[in-house]
Amino acid sequence: MLTELLTGWITHQRWFAGKGRPIDDLTVESDVELSPGLRHLIISVRQAGADDRYQLLLGSGAEESARFKPAHIGDGYYDAAYDAELTGTLLQAMASGRDLGPLRFRHLEGTEIDTSLRSLVLGAEQSNTSLVYGGTYICKLFRRLTPGVNPELEIVTALARRHSTHIAQPYGWIETDLDGEPTTLAMTQEFLSNANDGWALALASVRDLYASLNPSAAEAGGDFSAEACRLGMATARVHHELAAAFPTEVIEAQEVKRMIEDHRRRLALAVAEVPALGAYAQVAEEAYQRVTDAAREMPVQRVHGDYHLGQVMRTTSDWVILDFEGEPGQPIAERRALASPLRDVAGMLRSFDYAALHLLADHPDADGLRPRAVEWAELNRASFLAGYSAGGGHLRPEDAVLLRALELAKAAYEVIYEARNRPTWLPIPMAAFQPDR
Repeated sequence: MLTELLTGWITHQRWFAGKGRPIDDLTVESDVELSPGLRHLIISVRQAGADDRYQLLLGSGAEESARFKPAHIGDGYYDAAYDAELTGTLLQAMASGRDLGPLRFRHLEGTEIDTSLRSLVLGAEQSNTSLVYGGTYICKLFRRLTPGVNPELEIVTALARRHSTHIAQPYGWIETDLDGEPTTLAMTQEFLSNANDGWALALASVRDLYASLNPSAAEAGGDFSAEACRLGMATARVHHELAAAFPTEVIEAQEVKRMIEDHRRRLALAVAEVPALGAYAQVAEEAYQRVTDAAREMPVQRVHGDYHLGQVMRTTSDWVILDFEGEPGQPIAERRALASPLRDVAGMLRSFDYAALHLLADHPDADGLRPRAVEWAELNRASFLAGYSAGGGHLRPEDAVLLRALELAKAAYEVIYEARNRPTWLPIPMAAFQPDR
């Protein structure tokens, strides 16, 4: 029986969010034939009284072979995301704007999709599955489904219509209705085959600095500061484009105080989980109090929401910003909520600290290299902020108070994350709570 096979198979998938908990029930909520031998399933999984939905491209009828082994489900069924003979159906349906049962395949107006390309699954993903078609397109299948339009689709299509040069061109998407809401199942964008991701470029610079006989971050061969400045400029331009593409608001001082109270509550949770943070929490408390004391109206708009060096790619001409989904795991309404653009700025500043310091986690000369790492982070943080201002980003002297508070709020979140997942990295966010930053 298919549901029994899926119950045994799904717990071993990287994108399954309920690992370690028994499955109480699994049902097939939707079953649509896309083409001969290819079905689209929406599966509902009940665990501890809560239901989660997942989507699956179900293949059948092909000979069991080694090339499908990673996707083997059993009894002739397999995960057809791995079957390039079948996944062309997705491109064809998006190109033609077809409806198949409750599934709607769409493409951005004015674009054409090459339907002759074969797909290959990208490895190392956790929550989604991405198919790269001929090095031209990347189609991201959102495995765990949340009712609502995915923020990334919403943002990149809006920015594409404004001819933004800092996004990967969107081409098409798949949607259906869940709980009465249009819900994004997948989206296809330009695949940046000749680009390098910002995290890898920054780490190359840090490694070069560590290996250099010249201890100056500004003079080492892998100086990243010019790129940090360009990235700041690109970030400011995208913030302007987001403000033009979506409604903006100005929130009152009282709302700013409520935001700070929420950060205080989250800080208390972090201290409860990581008691060592308690010795440094006063630094954050004082930063939060300064925002409260000087609270004033604050402009808010759509932002990236989960901005760091791993979300940007350097092409031959400029920086491109990816993954406008916001923080994974948060409700879509929260991920779409308006916020200060300084939230993204704070996120990138934290990322420079991570790039500079994480290689020291188990380095035999960590103490000796730490001053270089700190210098690298400070240099690139300053370059990014200079670029952000040069690109038209609003960064007034009085914004430094809010920016510092947002950085510490991000660091408090990181403390919990590292304590749970990467304890050797915990000193990185803890270092943010130094009073002289």
